Amino acid sequence: MNAPSRARARPAPRPAALPLLAAALCLLAGCSILGGKQRDPVTLYSPEVRVQADPSWPAVEWQLAIARPTAPRLVDSARIGVRPVPGELQVYRGAVWVQPPTDMLEAAVLRTLEDSGKIAAVGRQATGLRSDFRLAMDIRRFEADYAGGTLPAATIEVNAKLLRNGEQRVAASRTFLRTQPAPATDTASVVRAFEQALGAITADIAGWTLAEGQADMLRHPPQ
Repeated sequence: MNAPSRARARPAPRPAALPLLAAALCLLAGCSILGGKQRDPVTLYSPEVRVQADPSWPAVEWQLAIARPTAPRLVDSARIGVRPVPGELQVYRGAVWVQPPTDMLEAAVLRTLEDSGKIAAVGRQATGLRSDFRLAMDIRRFEADYAGGTLPAATIEVNAKLLRNGEQRVAASRTFLRTQPAPATDTASVVRAFEQALGAITADIAGWTLAEGQADMLRHPPQ
């Protein structure tokens, strides 16, 4: 059952309602997050994000470490959230992300910068890369939102901060928002809208990171 109507989408669980291990086992088994018997098979969705570098992005000689993104617990969930009316968050039944939104965003931004050929070196912060800048991202929204309409829109909101490592200061900060209307209400259509929205916000963040980092380097060259 795919359509995210009030009759077809389940209420999202409270964060403390179920231990994480039990919740994970429940998802794999296809049962209700609130308990009960198996009802529907679970479909796994994994958006494929490929972003072409914009020729206007500057080529830079500095290095960047990407910190693991953060997000509220209900946002960074395997369940696909949908907001049928303001103030009410539900989930699509029988559908989960292969990766949580934080992992999807981190992988998309990293791949885009690596493949762009515009930066000397980029990697995850956990790799120990000796970087000039660190990119921190916080996902505020990652949901399908009807916003009073008849069709949902994939909505992704991310606050990004670019930090200069040597001086431990914020070089730039910006909040990005992308909404991509889905052509229909079924889950597959909504997931395709998420794929487009994630690709667009990834391009925004990658281009902004290169431009702001380069501008900061020009203002404050290394000693």
